[in-house]
Amino acid sequence: MLNPVLVVARKETIDSLRDTRSIVSSLMYALMGPAVVFMVSMAVRVDGVLIGMMSVFTLVAAFAGGMNVAMDTIAGERERRSLLPLLMNPVRRRDILMGKWLAVSLFSMAGLVLNLAGFAIVFARAGTHLPLLAVVAGILPLALLAAAIQLLISTICRAVKEAQTYLSMLVFLPMGLGLFQVFFPAARGWFAFLPVMGQQWQLERWMKGGAAAFGPAATLGCFTAALALLVLEVAANRLHRDEIVYGN
Repeated sequence: MLNPVLVVARKETIDSLRDTRSIVSSLMYALMGPAVVFMVSMAVRVDGVLIGMMSVFTLVAAFAGGMNVAMDTIAGERERRSLLPLLMNPVRRRDILMGKWLAVSLFSMAGLVLNLAGFAIVFARAGTHLPLLAVVAGILPLALLAAAIQLLISTICRAVKEAQTYLSMLVFLPMGLGLFQVFFPAARGWFAFLPVMGQQWQLERWMKGGAAAFGPAATLGCFTAALALLVLEVAANRLHRDEIVYGN
């Protein structure tokens, strides 16, 4: 018997791939940062501020990659009245949500990987290379957290337009935190292990040629993944509420 989580994930992924406009939009978000940094680097020296801006674009790419999928996978189905028939199937609602989360995470991670690949090419000109293992352990879990938060917001919204408003505002969270750290750098301490802020700190350090310690990156990644699971648990509990099931 097929795993219901994988069945839902496959269905959501195939449906999302049919929406070419959303895919193009996500690609533009993912590649916007490398393109801007490349053009600026051709004219000026790559300094700390430019590296900080690069890290902000990376954080935004993690949240923008799966945004269109997240707003449609629950809020869109509520609007189309197709969520209730799905929830009436003899499948645990946590499994349904996990399948949707895997689909959204796939697109979020794809956007993040494209962004990092673009920056790797740009900074290779300066002889700087991203540490692959540390990136996988510390940076990629941010896409899992972004997908979980977006799904939670999508369960709250009643229609796609409402979800689009809130999810677009969510993108300003990593952007705001990132820009604050770029222009007002604080003492880097325990918050280096906080999701979003920790990922930016790691990226800035690596791009400046700092040591790529696997331990701190893995700790940050584990904490980020744990927070994503906690957010998913909250979202799964919301699927048991009457206003979610009946759309009231």
